[in-house]
Amino acid sequence: MSRKHVRDRNTYGIIGLGRFGTALALELAKSGAELIVLDRSEERIRELRDCTDNAFVVSSLDKKTLSEAGIQNCDVAVVCIGEAMDTSILATLHLVSMGIPSVIAKSTSAEHGEILEKLGAKVVYPEQDMAIRLANRLEASRMLDYVQLSEKLNISKLMLPEKMAGKTVLEVNLRKRFGTNIIAVENDGELNETVTPDYTFRRGDILFVSGSKEGLSKLSQWAE
Repeated sequence: MSRKHVRDRNTYGIIGLGRFGTALALELAKSGAELIVLDRSEERIRELRDCTDNAFVVSSLDKKTLSEAGIQNCDVAVVCIGEAMDTSILATLHLVSMGIPSVIAKSTSAEHGEILEKLGAKVVYPEQDMAIRLANRLEASRMLDYVQLSEKLNISKLMLPEKMAGKTVLEVNLRKRFGTNIIAVENDGELNETVTPDYTFRRGDILFVSGSKEGLSKLSQWAE
């Protein structure tokens, strides 16, 4: 496979088809992305063959095996092995040395993640990220969803507090109260992405609000 053949869309390499790797591969396939997937389980690979012709059963993840699968032609390679730390580290090392533009690796511990980062990979912590989202949703019962983008920037989706109904954005002034910004309002399935200061809140509005974790937490407490 040549990189020239995939200029119009990225090609992704997925190594390890546990729950995380399988879910990632299926979502990427839905978007029309080209995939190369590798796993030692024939059953897991068989499940992905409807999504890609490049699904391979491999007994090891040495550099020769990875090259034969064509993983070096990917724009992004994701190591979805969390539990077998040594296998994860070696696979990541090989992928980085192949010059793949973006190597992402799953980690289940801070120590594991630190090693992967030193090898040159971008590290993700799926279980930790889900736990953060769940904890914030439990802390703030009005929040329908919560996404942490960084330490200082988060996005919350919440039902309009009753006390805001009939008031304008300027009158409520969430930015002054909590340092948060309304980035969109949804009502009856319609999304308004240009929320002006004179917008009047209506019952049934769903707010998309950005801000710090502390600011969003204070907003949620005020909304109760």
